Amino acid sequence: MNIGQASEASGVSQRMIRHYEKIGLIPPPPRRDSGYRDYADADVARLRFVAHARDLGFPLEEIRALLGLWQDRSRSSADVKALASARAEELGRKARALEQMRATLLDLASRCHGDDRPECPIINRLAE
Repeated sequence: MNIGQASEASGVSQRMIRHYEKIGLIPPPPRRDSGYRDYADADVARLRFVAHARDLGFPLEEIRALLGLWQDRSRSSADVKALASARAEELGRKARALEQMRATLLDLASRCHGDDRPECPIINRLAE
């Protein structure tokens, strides 16, 4: 299948497919005589795997490790679990930080009169 079909089948944009090839996350597919890339079902499965991992917040280097584990039938599931647990913990830290930022903004907004006067606790806080 061509890159457009691989993109549609995997849910990964053509631009990202080319990027993943360029950085070696997926191997470049063979080329047809016309020069067009020729993707196999295995390539689409790999692209779907990458897309699902990205959706779960894994960065590219961890996706690279997960792809290696996926292809290693002698792997230990403990290795996969360790990566997922570490990613979940990092996402929790980020969620807590975002919630703190949200609470601060809501507090500042509640103390701002939002009228024609120049006094504004939001601006004052940013200027500290």
